[in-house]
Amino acid sequence: MKRMMTFVGILIAFLAVAFFQESGPLSAQSKPRVGVLTLMHHPALDQIQKGVTAGLAEKGYHNGKNIQIDYQNAQGDQSNLKTMANKLVNEHSNVVVGITTPASQALANSTKKIPVVLGAVTDPKAAGLVQNFQRPGGNITGVSNLSPIAAQLKLIKEFLPHLKTLGVIYTSSDSSAVAEHKVIVQKARQMKIPIKSYSISNSNDLNQVSQEMLQQVDAVMVPADNVIAGAMQTLIKNSDAVNKPVFPAVDTMVKQGGVATYGINQYKLGLIGGRLTAAILQGKKRPATTPIQYVRHGDPIVNIKQAQKLGLKIPPHFLKDAQTKGEVIK
Repeated sequence: MKRMMTFVGILIAFLAVAFFQESGPLSAQSKPRVGVLTLMHHPALDQIQKGVTAGLAEKGYHNGKNIQIDYQNAQGDQSNLKTMANKLVNEHSNVVVGITTPASQALANSTKKIPVVLGAVTDPKAAGLVQNFQRPGGNITGVSNLSPIAAQLKLIKEFLPHLKTLGVIYTSSDSSAVAEHKVIVQKARQMKIPIKSYSISNSNDLNQVSQEMLQQVDAVMVPADNVIAGAMQTLIKNSDAVNKPVFPAVDTMVKQGGVATYGINQYKLGLIGGRLTAAILQGKKRPATTPIQYVRHGDPIVNIKQAQKLGLKIPPHFLKDAQTKGEVIK
């Protein structure tokens, strides 16, 4: 009997030591892991990533202290996304965050179990990521970056009251840009704004297609489009050459030479995504039943220098709003 008791005591002690080594409260394994995957470096996408980190910190998750954030950047090469998505999944991330539609799709294809948070996807349903916006189903929820298209079109008309034709250029392989283009066409038809649409396959097409477009339109509108955002200098070079304005959907693209917009704040998008990620880590939310979230109103942003260069009069109310609620670039 004594031998049996001794054996049991030794076994219990061994198991206790093993358990402490594997899952002690201070061990590295006890830190939750969050994987973040983005398509490329770009000011707008970088702001989303910063917002995600800030949203987690706001809820008590500080990178390197009580959480491990693994940030993967495909450097604009979509072929890298699958490898990086698999890496984040195989390293047992507790939640993964996709910044851009291609990054989110890569993560969705890599796991059906780990929660996936969409960092900024214009139309998650059209991208094949969720069943619907209110109850996404599966392991995916997140944030949509759909722009306030009607407000942007109205603003263009205020800048150009005699506008005859508005050109819209977008990347046909970017599902977010395609989704926004469809909304632009619909809203423009309702507002009786004549438009001509032009698409590119990749950034190499932008120079030639934009030059062709600018010969046929009075101004240009650009949806939320990662490819064009990464080559914005090409579009602005060509539009400046013929003295025609560009009205982008995103605030960072206004800074790159666009005239003005009501733009979704990219940092706020990331902040919402970070808070949502924290809630999933805490068990307070489940992706399947958590509705897709939005930033409902765009911030007014105007590039005064660009407007003056093109001889455009800035609507007084818009300038005042940009000065008090948004951003003015001088």
